[in-house]
Order: sequence, then C-alpha cells, then structure tokens
Amino acid sequence: VGEDKPRQIASGLRPFYSLEEMQGRTVLVLCNLKARNLVGFPSHGMVMCASNDDHTKVEFAVPPEGAKIGERVVFEGHDGEPEAENKVAKKKMFEKLAPDLKTNADGAIEWKGATSKT
Repeated sequence: VGEDKPRQIASGLRPFYSLEEMQGRTVLVLCNLKARNLVGFPSHGMVMCASNDDHTKVEFAVPPEGAKIGERVVFEGHDGEPEAENKVAKKKMFEKLAPDLKTNADGAIEWKGATSKT
C-alpha cells in the first residue's frame, strides 16, 4: 500500500493456521480501518478470509491473479477512491459491506457478484 515498512496486523487465525503456514504468505488485507489495540499492539488492518457457516474451517481469500504486494484491489465496476479510516469507522462501512462479500470456487473474493481485480 505504498508504505515504508510492513504493517502489523493481529488476527484470530491461530486456531486454523500455524505461524509457519502464515509467514511469507501473500494475503489480502483491508487497510483503511482505524488501528485497534489487539493482543498488546495496534493492529493496522484485517486479513481477509472466508469461513464455512459454523466457522470450523477458515481459508485465506486469494488475491487477484498477478496482484503485486501493496497493490490496491477493487471490485469490477467499483473503481472509486478508498474512504479514509475515520469515515469507514464512523459510518460502519465494513459492517454494511461484509454481508455481500463472498469467495468463489477459486477462493477469489467477490462483492455482490463483482470479482476482485487490481
């Protein structure tokens, strides 16, 4: 995302993945969230994953093919500029959008049927 150093992001993925399975992995991250103190440090984003209905299986959402580290991901037909952290939090934007986020058979993330792209 064009920053000088890596972001620290806490997640609830420990029950599903070992540290070795997570290190060095390319993942999708929701970045324009306000930092929240989780497990003793400020977390600057959310790792995008999908789960089954009873939340016993969790898998990483797959970045679009050819996506580069730090590249912005959008959905087809929705190429607008990202909202600021404060606006996302104040208007509870993620909470409104989340019910329409799904993954397809290939693990790629979609929103209202629109495929993710760079």
